[in-house]
Amino acid sequence: MHDIKWIREEPNGLINALVRRGTSSEEAKTLVDGLIALDETRRSGIVKLEELQARRNAASKEIGAAKKAGENARAEALMAEVGALKSDIPALEEQVKATEGELHNRLAAIPNAPLAEVPEGADEHGNVEIALVGQKIGFPFVAKQHFEIGEGLGQMDFEAAAKLSGARFVVLKNKLARLERAIGQFFIDTHTEEHGYMEVAPPILVNDAAMFGTAQLPKFKDDQFLVGTVLGREHAFGYAGDLGRQGEAESEIVSEAKQFENLAGGTHWLIPTAEVPLTNLVAQSILSEEELPLRFTALTPCFRAEAGSAGRDTRGMIRQHQFNKVEMVSITTPEQSADEHERMLSCAQAVLKKLGLHFRVMTLCTGDMGFASAKTYDIEVWLPGQNAFREISSCSTCTDFQARRMNARYRPAGAKAPRYLHTLNGSGVAVGRAMVAILENYQNEDGSVTVPDVLVPYMGGLTRIEKN
Repeated sequence: MHDIKWIREEPNGLINALVRRGTSSEEAKTLVDGLIALDETRRSGIVKLEELQARRNAASKEIGAAKKAGENARAEALMAEVGALKSDIPALEEQVKATEGELHNRLAAIPNAPLAEVPEGADEHGNVEIALVGQKIGFPFVAKQHFEIGEGLGQMDFEAAAKLSGARFVVLKNKLARLERAIGQFFIDTHTEEHGYMEVAPPILVNDAAMFGTAQLPKFKDDQFLVGTVLGREHAFGYAGDLGRQGEAESEIVSEAKQFENLAGGTHWLIPTAEVPLTNLVAQSILSEEELPLRFTALTPCFRAEAGSAGRDTRGMIRQHQFNKVEMVSITTPEQSADEHERMLSCAQAVLKKLGLHFRVMTLCTGDMGFASAKTYDIEVWLPGQNAFREISSCSTCTDFQARRMNARYRPAGAKAPRYLHTLNGSGVAVGRAMVAILENYQNEDGSVTVPDVLVPYMGGLTRIEKN
């Protein structure tokens, strides 16, 4: 969320940020001009409301004085004036409230401003490689993809998952099920024991406010799963309803809203990432500077509807509706956030290095980074079966963008006024994609998979996964 005061004082700052993200200069200027005009309407409405309230209070006092002085006509006139003011004030209050709501909604739809050092670009082709770690493995045979390996082992079952839940789910069995658990445990142990993160076991069901705070709502609601409690049973479904849709009769929209309200006695969202609950731990708070930075990590299931991914990665575990991931979240002062971003990236790289995986680090360009991000590093791991690098971690600094949405602040030492915190998040890393990388990089010609050395203790000493 952007500060409307900043937009009023430096409109070109937001215009330039939007242009860097791909908006035309004309559209950006129109958007910013509209925000400033709406804010002026809001501010003038507040001034008018305060004037009416002050006059009402003053006139109410004058009525008693007029009656005491025997000025009945004046008292009646004042009473009539107060009556009119009491009628006008609620209407103006509603008008101001509506204007504030509209301004809030417009601001909530604007992405974060890219930091100055973020490279320009329209899409992933504008991303810049900044590091290449390790080397590709030269296999004396044709490398298989992870799902061929898993199915060949008889321990990765997509058909069974489809019977239970549909597409984009998997059932892991036997040693592959243990391998997934081992990977997650290895990641969380490394981040807590070596990197100084505090382990958290957060809820995986969160409310609207939490999703709004980290900017999953309202823009990305189609990518989320909403859970409604109906007659004591929980139903999860991808929520694609948009009560702001244009072209539909208002009565239809209201009717749909009421039906949904009646259907869902209580609603929560399944988390798309533990970034949501971990970052919101500081929502509506004022921390002391001495507490910072805070570093949290969690190993949780994550859920994504993948609404915009039709036809992409339909086979295998690359793009699932449900997956496990270790998340890292840092809460810092503005002065700490740049260094913390580099530190977080190094923590994500460290676990991949321990696994002996080949990967590269990319700085995402302005056209490819996320809505809430001011700067993002992606780590892409090499998958020999696909003969391609694929994302396995994304580390972002969101500056004060999320903090404003969740009203998360801190009080600098010796200062009276609080400031907004900076928030950062990163995958440390995606467990399913790490399994994909291990299967493809540690595959053997006979179809077995060698267990990476660092995972052997987590596998009870098992060094090779073989067919059932």
